[in-house]
Amino acid sequence: MKRLLLGAAVIALTTACATAPASTPTAELAPAEMAPAEMAPAETKPAAEAGDGKYPTPEGLVLSAPDTWGDWGVDLTAFNTDIRPGNDFNTYANGTWIETIEIPADRSRYGNFDLLREKSEQRVRLIIEDLAKESPALDTPEGKIGAFYAAYLDLDAINAAGLEPAKPYFEQIDAISSIEDVSRLTAKVGFASPISGFVFVDDKDPETYIFQMSLSGLGLPDRDYYLKDDEKSVEQRAKYVELLTTLLGKAGYADPAAAAADVMAFETALAKTHWDRTLSRNPEITYNKLSREEFYAMAGPFPAAVALDTLGVGTQEHFLVAQVPPAPEELAEAGISAEEATKLGGGFPAMFELASETPLDTWKAYLKAHFLIDHSDVLPDEIDREVFAFYGTTLRGQPQQRERWKRAVSATEGVMGEAIGKVFVERYFPPENKAAMDELVANLRKAMAVNLEELTWMSDTTKVKAEEKLDSFNPKIGYPEKFETYDTLVVTSSALDNAMAAAKWAMEDNLSDLGTEVDKTKWFMTPQTVNAYYNPAFNEIVFPAAILQPPFFNLSADPAVNYGAIGGVIGHEMGHGFDDQGAKYAPSGALSNWWTPEDQAAFRELGDALVAQYNTYCPLDDGETCVNGRLGLGENIGDLGGLSMAYRAYQLSLDTDGDGVVSESEQAPVIDGFTGDQRFFLGWAQIWRSLHRDEALRQQLQTGPHSPPQYRINGVVRNLDEWYAAFDVKEGDALYLPPEQRVRIW
Repeated sequence: MKRLLLGAAVIALTTACATAPASTPTAELAPAEMAPAEMAPAETKPAAEAGDGKYPTPEGLVLSAPDTWGDWGVDLTAFNTDIRPGNDFNTYANGTWIETIEIPADRSRYGNFDLLREKSEQRVRLIIEDLAKESPALDTPEGKIGAFYAAYLDLDAINAAGLEPAKPYFEQIDAISSIEDVSRLTAKVGFASPISGFVFVDDKDPETYIFQMSLSGLGLPDRDYYLKDDEKSVEQRAKYVELLTTLLGKAGYADPAAAAADVMAFETALAKTHWDRTLSRNPEITYNKLSREEFYAMAGPFPAAVALDTLGVGTQEHFLVAQVPPAPEELAEAGISAEEATKLGGGFPAMFELASETPLDTWKAYLKAHFLIDHSDVLPDEIDREVFAFYGTTLRGQPQQRERWKRAVSATEGVMGEAIGKVFVERYFPPENKAAMDELVANLRKAMAVNLEELTWMSDTTKVKAEEKLDSFNPKIGYPEKFETYDTLVVTSSALDNAMAAAKWAMEDNLSDLGTEVDKTKWFMTPQTVNAYYNPAFNEIVFPAAILQPPFFNLSADPAVNYGAIGGVIGHEMGHGFDDQGAKYAPSGALSNWWTPEDQAAFRELGDALVAQYNTYCPLDDGETCVNGRLGLGENIGDLGGLSMAYRAYQLSLDTDGDGVVSESEQAPVIDGFTGDQRFFLGWAQIWRSLHRDEALRQQLQTGPHSPPQYRINGVVRNLDEWYAAFDVKEGDALYLPPEQRVRIW
């Protein structure tokens, strides 16, 4: 399982990295599928749709996402009309699909995001293979892409080499003879570390780059996996120790079980220094700007200076350090109760103390086990299988490993994604899609402005600031202004060496930002990524080309469907600028309070009501395992506000004479018995349809901010009066909420 290492130049965009400082653009639309040693586009069953013919599809490869969905943008075959919309809107819109679709054996979930990611993945494969056809020179982007992909695919060579490629790295671990050596080695690329670090903008000074640090180093997905005593957690910990034992045996330990027990004890102690994932979302307590001297003083006997000097940031005057125990007044200002504060681990001070006291032999076993875990995809198959059996099957319920070519695609675009993305845009993103998206974004901005004007819970003073922030939103559509060329990246025929070289290149590229002007043209997703994000530091909403396809966006679809689908997506990302954490950032991107105390209290009260709603959604263990409404508050505000904005924008699009009223003559036509408003909500319901294996759903509930898909549908629409009117939802229907209990924030 990949993780951020001290010095790894990775901006945390996945839900697995929730402990990253809040300024990083973490508010993406949907969770990425996590797999052992990879972050891959998700997999689906292929459908009958083939490519467009312009670029040939290799034999046996079909593009799984069709370019049309029904006659007007919605798949009517997915419906279960035996269900009243007011009882279960998800099942009404998607029930037949849910009943008949089987999750592929090599996936832990399956839905429309995954289907479109499969389409993107297969197109990327075509691009990679096309680029490599002419055997380009190894010092060109095309040559590097082809060589990296080929080395990753060559499993015979990987197996034949055994652990010989890992030997130089194991020798560095074996050479540890002091805590200074530990500090030095854990700061090097490719080795596990209790600290993750990267360069990004200063939350309170968004025109300046600064090195940011957060706690890391756990082999299990979250601190609670180590600390909870329920049967499932105990079982998963036992399986993890079995994995550690197996790997340490392969690493040559005479008593691997004893070494594994030491590693597990160390990681459990490390987990106790970590903070609760929900509280870690709060920038008011994770923003801690320390001078170099203050950081070294906090480290105590641990030689932190050695780590920072090794990394190349030891001369920096200041650092942002996420988990520093907050003072009582900081907790009070952040609205964190004394009971909630007990969920804060000891943070950096406790971690440094633990690191200093841990025996060197334990450090060595920890570093060797994690080296094998982190690089299992480019090590012999016997190691890869063991790691997958735990991270893929035990934790996520995935029966089969993904095909090697799919993992090779993921690995290659993870390293050189922008070079591939440049070709992806040329082939698959027509200019008319970008123009249509520009228009949709403009309409959503107008809709949000109208919604702001009508808010009854916010004062005019705060509304002015909110409108200023809305006006300064920067939308990015499709692709970046310039693409990375990877000039200094070195690629060879060794898959492990390539992985290490790529990590080194990424680190150096990220560190090169220090001392330079902040580049707000940067993207933190590639064009071929099926997702979107909001970045509070840049106050930007970003929509890569790959998500701007059916069923999210279709030029030939009914406008109501496009507004409900991609319009809701746009609104969701805009909503992140005004969610429970994004609303703490000013129009400039700086972390600052622009609210009156009364408005802030009213906003928190509305958020608390939404938290209470989502806390009642309990999909596992006979209602015992539930959604964490507080952890998911930002995403749920994004969904709720986003769909509200999208509906308003749709109505504005119907108001052709601009008088502010949609007259009878301006109403959308009825199509196949569905009104425009009904088609709008069906567009939203269709994009979120998805199935999860129980193990994957459990992990998402524990670690991810995104609610399970059925609640991104039902949990949102039941708060919107317009949905009640569209589908004649009445008291007595299962989803009915009395008007006074419906939450409307934006």
